Amino acid sequence: MMKEMDRNNRKKLIILTGPTAVGKTALSIALAKRLDGEIISADSMQVYKHMDIGSAKIKVEEMEEIPHHLIDLLEPDEEFNVVRFKELSKEALFGIYERGRLPVVAGGTGFYIQALLYDIDFSEEENHGEIRKKLEDFATEYGGEALHRKLFEIDPVSAKEIHPNNQKRVIRALEFYELNGYPISIHNETQKKRLSPYDFCYFVLTDDRDVLYEKIEKRVDLMMEEGLLDEVRALKNMGYHKRMVSMQGLGYKELLDYLDGNGTLDEAVSKIKRDTRHFAKRQLTWFHRERDVIWIHKKDFDYDDRKILAYMEECISRLGG
Repeated sequence: MMKEMDRNNRKKLIILTGPTAVGKTALSIALAKRLDGEIISADSMQVYKHMDIGSAKIKVEEMEEIPHHLIDLLEPDEEFNVVRFKELSKEALFGIYERGRLPVVAGGTGFYIQALLYDIDFSEEENHGEIRKKLEDFATEYGGEALHRKLFEIDPVSAKEIHPNNQKRVIRALEFYELNGYPISIHNETQKKRLSPYDFCYFVLTDDRDVLYEKIEKRVDLMMEEGLLDEVRALKNMGYHKRMVSMQGLGYKELLDYLDGNGTLDEAVSKIKRDTRHFAKRQLTWFHRERDVIWIHKKDFDYDDRKILAYMEECISRLGG
């Protein structure tokens, strides 16, 4: 039984997460260097090739020779979901442990982190393409709000947790219900009670909301300066379109709309900033619901990464083994 498992027999796992633009990337590099670690990206967008600027993907020269996993693996027309993330992450973990190094899971997709950390079972959620296709067609014909209302009728708990714009998760919840006959929220609640097979530290980096929102504004402006519009135009010219999961990412769907003749560029950029702020708020809501997290408020450490790293190392030193 997991409750009886000696902590010393569990492998160590470090998680560094937080809302978008809070500064996870630079801190994860510094932490991995100190711990002789390797980084696994817990990001639903950085796994895609050709999508560098909009996903705020780390550049090779910024990695400082720290191995990174789950970056630039898939083409934008390939599906990436929590099941695939878990499979690929476990493969990466096996190699990291074999090399005698420490894995640092860094990124802001809380659902992915939860699935890996607690080894959540998705075996009941086999991919039934015909059900998914039917739901996707419904969304195309009637819109995301109508699809979300369908979810609310059968699973109001999940409907309150999943934003109507997150069509991938809405469809997954509806698909689960059709396949299993009960809401995915019940399944998730059961899975949340699982104990982790890892001896872990789960750090959540955060900042004052006004500071975070200012960083988001500046980041979006910088992305536009670096050529985000050209990146999206190139993807469109390669045949990738907004019905693909990858192209629903922040920055991509708004600029695709603009390139399709909907609204002005200024309006599209304003939407990106607004939607990214909303996304950061939802991320924080998610992490506040998680258990066993160690909150790191940057202001409490005088915005000094050296102090933050020292505190993180102190926490990690208390792990077994």
